[in-house]
Amino acid sequence: MFKKHSFEACIASVIFIALFFVILIQIFGRTDLFTGPIWTEELARWLWVWMALIGIGAVERNGTHLRMGFLIELLPQKVQRSFALVTDLVYLAIAGQLLWISYKTILRTWRNESVSLPTTDAVLYASAFFALLLIIHRILRRLIAGRNDNSKVEAPL
Repeated sequence: MFKKHSFEACIASVIFIALFFVILIQIFGRTDLFTGPIWTEELARWLWVWMALIGIGAVERNGTHLRMGFLIELLPQKVQRSFALVTDLVYLAIAGQLLWISYKTILRTWRNESVSLPTTDAVLYASAFFALLLIIHRILRRLIAGRNDNSKVEAPL
């Protein structure tokens, strides 16, 4: 039996909750209750990016991508599986290249100071690196299992 929620979805949910509270601080900081800290706007953006990119890993795990399958579904099952295998291999190659680019970006921005947060910009760009690791993990698990049917939920690891 598969678990309903993946590791990626749990992380994205926790980040969403943190984002919710940061936005509440922003909202109440614009009233007469108190003056809101300036770092909330930047932190909200960073949390949104982290949440969205990690959420892509959850989508990959569940096979719930947006897709237009009306043409491919007309083909025989064997052709559909072959097409899914080729798609996964291309997706893996692209994700690998993006992982390398995000790694180089982290190194390049390691010393760039954030505008209002006490950290470097590399923390923001690490979101892509981390999300791509999760995505590559899910693609590899699907390829190793020999299952190229994205409509079934994969067992979490």
